[in-house]
Amino acid sequence: MVTGTGTDRSDAKTVATRVGAVVTIRLWEDRTRGEIYVPSYDFDALSLVNDDYERSVGDSNQAVDAGKRAFEFRALKSGAHRILFEKRMGWKFTAEDRRVYSVMVAD
Repeated sequence: MVTGTGTDRSDAKTVATRVGAVVTIRLWEDRTRGEIYVPSYDFDALSLVNDDYERSVGDSNQAVDAGKRAFEFRALKSGAHRILFEKRMGWKFTAEDRRVYSVMVAD
């Protein structure tokens, strides 16, 4: 799992890959609170090929919906590309949190 915080490249978590390969980024969401991560990225450089949510296993009597969300991106062209994840809450106009990833793609 890769994690990163911040809003610019200096605070970004760096991930290295090759053109055509898939990069997976996992982020914790608590959907009970209404949290959901929304990615922003260059569609010409990266393609979102899968977005999956795995609920954490706990007591079956719990009313909690929390777990890890896995985003899978395919690298389409070489270079340094940025993915910004904003944790959104349905009733707020601003992001609750931001995670920044630099994806370094080699030929």
